[in-house]
Amino acid sequence: MAQITTEKTTGIRDRKVIHSILWIFLLTIAGGLAFWVTTIALSLLPIAAEYRAALSLSYFQTVFVDSLLAGLIIGCCISFALLRFFEKIPTKNAILKSEILSIVVLVIAFIPVQVAASRLGPSEALHVFLIGAALNVPRFLVLGFVVGYLYRRLSGSATVVRADAATNHHLATPG
Repeated sequence: MAQITTEKTTGIRDRKVIHSILWIFLLTIAGGLAFWVTTIALSLLPIAAEYRAALSLSYFQTVFVDSLLAGLIIGCCISFALLRFFEKIPTKNAILKSEILSIVVLVIAFIPVQVAASRLGPSEALHVFLIGAALNVPRFLVLGFVVGYLYRRLSGSATVVRADAATNHHLATPG
């Protein structure tokens, strides 16, 4: 009798894990694409061309390749954190929770922007850093909005949370 219960519990846990992985995958793809599309739109601005020229960055590689990879990585981090720490983020709205996580990652992303800007002379370093920061803010905010909105739409509620009792991990998943 105990063996049947263990198999049933294991099957439920496995389905929850697969379900959570599917949700992380969907939210990652949506957030990564939003980040990428926003990067393409921002790359058309003259200030973006000035930023790329100051750092000697290739247009195609930076806009089309690197931004897609970065968007997928950032989207995965935000999606995982949203699902894993859903109850611990201090708001009830999934979009705001995702935006909070996005702002945290944005602050972390300022570090490589500052390092890249510091390669230039002291007179241009602050100017290039501010341009890089200004170009990153809309990308991260759009990514956070899309991840939060998609989570809310697919779950049907912003506060649905399931706990996996076997591993004691709390992953927010749709009902």
